[in-house]
Amino acid sequence: MRVLIIDDDEGIRYTVGEIIAFMGWEAIKAENGAIGIEKFVREKPDMVLVDYHMPALDGLDTVERIREIDQGVPIIVLTVDERQQIADKFLEVGASDFALKPIKAPDLIARLKVHARMIEINRSQEKKDQDGFLAKGINKKTFNLIVEYLKEQKEPQTIEEITEGVGLAYPTVHRYLLYMVNEGIVSIECDYGRIGRPKNKYKLV
Repeated sequence: MRVLIIDDDEGIRYTVGEIIAFMGWEAIKAENGAIGIEKFVREKPDMVLVDYHMPALDGLDTVERIREIDQGVPIIVLTVDERQQIADKFLEVGASDFALKPIKAPDLIARLKVHARMIEINRSQEKKDQDGFLAKGINKKTFNLIVEYLKEQKEPQTIEEITEGVGLAYPTVHRYLLYMVNEGIVSIECDYGRIGRPKNKYKLV
């Protein structure tokens, strides 16, 4: 894990950096919100720790700008202010959690570990989701359903016949067939044997 620490207090940056190093993670440090945002974009950390009271760009503005860049990164606010209205403001702009100052190592480590676990779960789910798709909008299960149907057919099929055969919506079948044609999996044959416009029929290559 790589954690970005944004705090104008050098002592806090050092202390939190030592805690993160103790956990075996990498600490990236920034002395104010503006520099923190620049480092966030450049370094792409896994987590962010943000101080509330900072000159020029305070914690609220910093959290809001980081959240505009990344909707998912955990952002933990470091503050001595325990007022609920402050917490509510931070939650409104996208903060994930809070750690009170003065920093207590066990408390901060526990919070960091919770968010690290959530990151691992989300990444695992993203990988599973990616594994379930052949391309954007093309799900493996749906793809295989259409392929298996075409395998069973002795003659080329129209989209209407395939739609009825697999029980999917016409636009869905049409999208998948276009993908299969582009990938060279399915070929198109034109049927001129009926009155009116010729019908496209599809078969596996």
